[in-house]
Amino acid sequence: MKNNELRNSTVLVVDDSPENLELMGGLLGDLYRVKVANSGARALKILEGDILPDLILLDVMMPDMSGWDVCKAIKSSKRLADVVVIFLTAKTSAEDEKLGFDLGAVDYISKPINPATLLARVKTHLSLKSMTDVLRDRNLVLKDEIDKGVQEIRAIQETTIHAMASLAETRDNETGNHIRRTQNYVKTLALTLRAHPRFSHYLSDEQIEMLYLSAPLHDIGKVGIPDHILLKPGRLDATEFEVMKTHTTLGYQSILSATERLSGGSSFLTCAMEIALSHQEKWDGSGYPQGLAGDEIPISARLMAVADVYDALISERYYKKAFSHEVAVGIILDGRGTHFDPDVVDAFKRIEAEFLAIATRFAD
Repeated sequence: MKNNELRNSTVLVVDDSPENLELMGGLLGDLYRVKVANSGARALKILEGDILPDLILLDVMMPDMSGWDVCKAIKSSKRLADVVVIFLTAKTSAEDEKLGFDLGAVDYISKPINPATLLARVKTHLSLKSMTDVLRDRNLVLKDEIDKGVQEIRAIQETTIHAMASLAETRDNETGNHIRRTQNYVKTLALTLRAHPRFSHYLSDEQIEMLYLSAPLHDIGKVGIPDHILLKPGRLDATEFEVMKTHTTLGYQSILSATERLSGGSSFLTCAMEIALSHQEKWDGSGYPQGLAGDEIPISARLMAVADVYDALISERYYKKAFSHEVAVGIILDGRGTHFDPDVVDAFKRIEAEFLAIATRFAD
């Protein structure tokens, strides 16, 4: 890097000797902006200003506060840690030089000073700092672009999921705010279980957000159920119920088809596929469509099972009146270890008041 490109660089010289400060000013003043401090305390005061020097030439043996202590203070400050420090000292032992580097200095120049050596090393370290600053700025710009890209992808994901969920909602007049309540139930359960040893490996921040986004698709398969069954004003007979049960596989297949179109078989819709296919499975293996039991059931589907059943219990249907919150809680607790994962039910019991608050907030 050429000298004229470094003329805006600022060098702070810290030395208790007026002669040394005058000498450094004479050597460096025609090339860089030079500031001086005749003590460690004065140097730290200067460093409190808004504009930091690019490089510090730091004497070691000063009264009151040594150069070692000044360097420690600089490197312990998050704001100052990247400032380049070069020790300029009469302490020439190998142990002293090692200590200087251990404290965070980038170079160690012994007195008496060789002007050519000093100028060469200052120029080298200022050039390195300039290149480092350029790379850091470019990385910040790149990070900003990546963050914007991630936000755009997330917006597309949310739009895709909600568009699909809205399609299901138009077919099922029982849905109402059901999908909004259930996605909030699922997120609340997940946050409660995130530290549990059986679930912590799965419930990362990213996964919990994906659960929240995917939950509205749990009944997407109902778009494939005939109206005379889906909208029947009463209980379904055995044959009709068998048809209704196919909404799980229909939902899974529709999301799988979308997944393959989006990314060749692996996408953000994986969680939604699990929920759509398996949220009707039961802990004891008596659910559908695959008869999965225990930990065979995906965690996402186990959370949705509790959320879905609770909401169905407190909601009015053609064939039943809405149960109270207390009755619904009792039914969920009775299903511990048979219908539901015991640990999920235990978490539900701890936060049942939050379920009630969600149900009230998104009441039909």
